[in-house]
Amino acid sequence: MLFEMSVEEMKEYKGSSRKADDFDQYWEKALAEMKTVDPDIEIKHSAFQTDFAECYDLYFTGVRDARIHVKYIKPKMIEKKHPAVIEFHGYGSRIEDWADKLQFAARGYSYFGMNCRGQNAGFSEDVGGVKGNTKNGHIIRGLADDSDKLYYRNVFLDTAQLAGIVMELDSIDQKRVGVYGYSQGGALTIACAALEPRIKKAAPVYPFLSDYKRVTQLDIENSAYAEIREFFRKYDPLHLKEAEIFNKLSYIDIQNLADKIKAEVLMTTAISDPICPPSTQFAVYNKIKSKKEMVIYPDYGHEDLPGIRDRHYRFFNDL
Repeated sequence: MLFEMSVEEMKEYKGSSRKADDFDQYWEKALAEMKTVDPDIEIKHSAFQTDFAECYDLYFTGVRDARIHVKYIKPKMIEKKHPAVIEFHGYGSRIEDWADKLQFAARGYSYFGMNCRGQNAGFSEDVGGVKGNTKNGHIIRGLADDSDKLYYRNVFLDTAQLAGIVMELDSIDQKRVGVYGYSQGGALTIACAALEPRIKKAAPVYPFLSDYKRVTQLDIENSAYAEIREFFRKYDPLHLKEAEIFNKLSYIDIQNLADKIKAEVLMTTAISDPICPPSTQFAVYNKIKSKKEMVIYPDYGHEDLPGIRDRHYRFFNDL
């Protein structure tokens, strides 16, 4: 990987992007806003059902009045409080079919899969001025406006709000909730575990949304961060506002949230990943202070990783 530093260097790397001076106050204010929102929770049976689990569409209202959709699967015949796992999906995607998630109900866990507001083919709203879904451009959404209008600020809050909703359900043991996801879902896993410290276990896989300045310095064509470079080309071609832009981006840079995590973390990184460069992922991992482990795939990129689902199954086994 000529565009990257060595693995040994990455194991010591703490990121290139500076954290805003008021970072902690920014998120304290954001969480305070989230707590004033009436979630107006709606749970209704889905058209998809099985003989051993009940499948529901769960909706709640997030910050700025967006309705967020969640796939909820509850095991039947379990009366006592039980564990729950929350999943976040990849960038521009959605939570996949019900059948793919039934493994959790089979082991006596409830499952919750959150569709990100306004992304691709999901069913959650982005009320930023238009109806419908968008494919990309979410990192820079709100970047030319006030920092509290950043798109990912609201999505990060959605993850924490959902975790709180899950923990308040009568059927769920709030001390036994885990989170996981790949790419963007990995980033949201980090954000959720940081903003909701009661999360017990977190399993992010090659997380997105980290170390924005580092990404712009790398000569890679297929990065998921391409919109940042395009933003500079269109909005600030001479980089006169570079410091201001990266300061705003620092609020939604997951490496800056990592040290708030209390959960046990199993993080997975693919060293040949040009989409979410591994050094940006190490910048997150190296700042996590809780119990942690990293699984490294030397010859894989941003793709399906053999054995990782089995590893996750074992990781969540003692929730």
